[in-house]
Amino acid sequence: MVPNKKWIVNGVFILAVLVLVFTPVGFRIKVFASKLLSTSAAMVKEGMQVPLDSYQWKLTDLENRPFDFEAQRGKVILVNFWATWCPPCVAEMPSMQKLYDDYGEKVTFMFVTSDDRQKVENFLKRKNLNLPVYYPVSETPETLKSKLLPTTYIINSKGEIVVAETGAADWNSSKTRALIDDLLSQ
Repeated sequence: MVPNKKWIVNGVFILAVLVLVFTPVGFRIKVFASKLLSTSAAMVKEGMQVPLDSYQWKLTDLENRPFDFEAQRGKVILVNFWATWCPPCVAEMPSMQKLYDDYGEKVTFMFVTSDDRQKVENFLKRKNLNLPVYYPVSETPETLKSKLLPTTYIINSKGEIVVAETGAADWNSSKTRALIDDLLSQ
């Protein structure tokens, strides 16, 4: 029996789906697609900006040292929830690194994950990233909770969430830099 054209097309489609879902090649394709489709983060409209409901959030860094989130009150803060297994998270990390390189002394950057510490350390080393990674020890403030990864919030010095972005974004864009520069000048 000779396979017909429809059978061959279906077989190729199934094989492509399997490669995309179950192989490292598929992961890389998803990362590439996320980079390709990412845009600048959008600011939350003026009347829709909500204040952070609590600074009572306990976190630890990669060395298991406590991080004082309360001490960040009054500063511009970027909080990114991410995971090593998340293609859009991986896609935006290079632009996050560039932003952190230029604003790390002026803005509090927090890359929050619940991934295995060894996986995170290996990921950071493999990708040549030196981002400040934190692990939640207590409940995340209600206004920062999201079921999607990546989710990134930018909080102004008044404690208002001015950016709430889900999915991959180009964090090194001139639009994002202008937004941060504006927040820092307030």
